[in-house]
Amino acid sequence: MVVKTHRNGTSIPALLVGASNARRYFPKTMETVELRLDDLRIECTLPHSFWTGEPEIHDPRLGEWLKFKIPQDHRNPNPIALQMVQCGTNTFTLESTPSLERRNARLAPAA
Repeated sequence: MVVKTHRNGTSIPALLVGASNARRYFPKTMETVELRLDDLRIECTLPHSFWTGEPEIHDPRLGEWLKFKIPQDHRNPNPIALQMVQCGTNTFTLESTPSLERRNARLAPAA
């Protein structure tokens, strides 16, 4: 599934999963989700609002990982698309999408 980075007025980014993805991949009985972020494994609590209009995953560790892995261009604060792959009942791996890799290649300084 494709998810996007999201800032809800704070400096800590979150993941916007989207309503259709929330319904499809996250049963309402799922209270936590494990995210595999490279070598980091974190467990995030899913609030009730996840299924009632705010399908977002918030966690300070996730936010720091996103800021480190996906530096935002402050002139262009648009959300960044990421691929979230289910690899267990409540476990997902977060991966960059090809468009993100192209964007990062354009922003990388020349050697």
